[in-house]
Amino acid sequence: MDDKDFNRLADETLARIEAALEASRADVDFELGAGGVLEIEFADGSKIIVNRHGVNKEVWVAARAGGFHFRWDGAAWRDTRDGTELFEKLSTLASQQAGESVGLC
Repeated sequence: MDDKDFNRLADETLARIEAALEASRADVDFELGAGGVLEIEFADGSKIIVNRHGVNKEVWVAARAGGFHFRWDGAAWRDTRDGTELFEKLSTLASQQAGESVGLC
């Protein structure tokens, strides 16, 4: 994948995450900042950070549970360690930090 395709996919993914957060009605604040960094803040002040990593062509997630790297497999962003799909993992991580079910899939 070239840089143009990666950036397009990453932008679409970040926008999709924002839309999913909005639709979830979870008690979270979120903001997409410059450079493609999405900060999701929970009521307890904890955060999940989602950002693009252009050098590796990955989407990175930092959460209370740890750091995760996702690589495009042609159909979805998959965790480089266990193969979990990005939105499935984000739902789990957000639910853990929110203390309530947050469905982003």
